[in-house]
Amino acid sequence: MTAAIWTPPERWTSFARHEALGEDATPDPHGTGEARGACGGGGSSWRNVSPPGAADLQFRDVEAFDARHAVVLAIGEGEASRVYRTDDGGATWSESFRNTDARAFYDCLTFFDRRHGLAMSDPVDGRFRTLSTSDGGRSWTVLPDTGMPPALPGEAGFAASGQCLVSAGPRDVWLATGGAARARVLHSADRGRTWTVADAPIPAGDPARGVFALAFRDRGHGLAVGGDYRADQPSPSAAATSGDAGRTWRPAGTPPPAYRSGVAWLPHSRTAALAVGPTGTDLTTDAGRTWRTVDTGSYDTVDCAPDRGCWAAGEQGRVARLEGP
Repeated sequence: MTAAIWTPPERWTSFARHEALGEDATPDPHGTGEARGACGGGGSSWRNVSPPGAADLQFRDVEAFDARHAVVLAIGEGEASRVYRTDDGGATWSESFRNTDARAFYDCLTFFDRRHGLAMSDPVDGRFRTLSTSDGGRSWTVLPDTGMPPALPGEAGFAASGQCLVSAGPRDVWLATGGAARARVLHSADRGRTWTVADAPIPAGDPARGVFALAFRDRGHGLAVGGDYRADQPSPSAAATSGDAGRTWRPAGTPPPAYRSGVAWLPHSRTAALAVGPTGTDLTTDAGRTWRTVDTGSYDTVDCAPDRGCWAAGEQGRVARLEGP
């Protein structure tokens, strides 16, 4: 019988989707509706720190540098895609980017350090679009797409967990895709200027299928999870691993039993990681080759901080912290 590894979730008024923790940051769930939260006391209490006028925005990605400084991404078509930054723990926010191209739909963002970061949009004119910042998210520039491989018909990113664009180290970044005939992972070693692409052995061939989340513990070793997000559809190969910076991907020998939308390496471990989804949480202790279900609660995203704390967030404002395993 599978035991729960997460503490009973703290409730928040938003549809919490994703939290990314800086080294000294507080957990920060967010999503549709009441969009921003900050906690104290290890998650025992929460307060609303939503940007003004953000009730109709869908915040799906946040990069927190510490307890006071963070950048958040709202997703959606046209002007619904926006980036905000706070320097006072959410007491005030500044809007640093608003998308004015109706063809763009921004899904995820990531930072290499406190100054340099990228955000990605679904394809525009046949190629994924990327934004770049070199001042901590205070301003953004659309990068040229000449180094981006052409997108496949129907290909897009999934704004499910804030993990469709991830980085490791000062220059390497990976982009996860789905919705096309093949699921793919794109890799850039120069902060998004040029990209290579590799197929991933994750279910594809439908708009609901593909790679939903990536996690790299260093520039060489990565995990990919995904599948088909529809509850009535199977996801027989929901996880894959890479040991060569994403040039090639291998299916997990024993994958999670169903679709997974979020994945994170456990802090200070070379072999342990967690994957989460609507039907449960899975643990690997052999760097993604085999997975076993350790919790049956529904969560959409998971992240871990260097202080060894791991947090998950899901529907109906579910936020939980790791008790075990």
